[in-house]
Amino acid sequence: MPAIESKQQRINEQIRTSPVRVISGDGTQLGIMTTELAMEAARAVNLDLVEVAPTERPPVCRIMDFGKFKYQQKKRQHKAHTRQIKIKEIRVRPKTGDHDIEVKVNRAREFLGHKDKVLVSVIFRGRELAHVQEGRKVIDEILQLLEDICRVESPPSQQGRRIVCTLAPK
Repeated sequence: MPAIESKQQRINEQIRTSPVRVISGDGTQLGIMTTELAMEAARAVNLDLVEVAPTERPPVCRIMDFGKFKYQQKKRQHKAHTRQIKIKEIRVRPKTGDHDIEVKVNRAREFLGHKDKVLVSVIFRGRELAHVQEGRKVIDEILQLLEDICRVESPPSQQGRRIVCTLAPK
């Protein structure tokens, strides 16, 4: 069905111009006729006469169920609102305990379930930077626990005092 602006939609008795080009409910052209004759044709099949192209000469009107058309238009407009993907961050340290990592992984599962991306960061403080391999173990453990519901968008890489990795939902 054609896209009609709601401000310009005139139906049934609101259509003042005559003659009009009429299109039936199934899309076939019925030709040019007076507005009264077009209204009778619409009433005969229990539908509305809707002006779809008011700027044309003669204006184009379609025989359709206007309430159903408005519902479908609203549904289509609602569907167009897509959700924006957010990036959520989970921060851990090399000395983070197993249960704490489990809690963080469950939180990451929630984020991935909502179709958000997850940035996993292992942050080093002070002398911990001398044991980067401990941070690698932690991030590998997290990736292993989440491999069933996500894919690695950017592999673990060290950036200064942190190791970061981006995960995206499957």
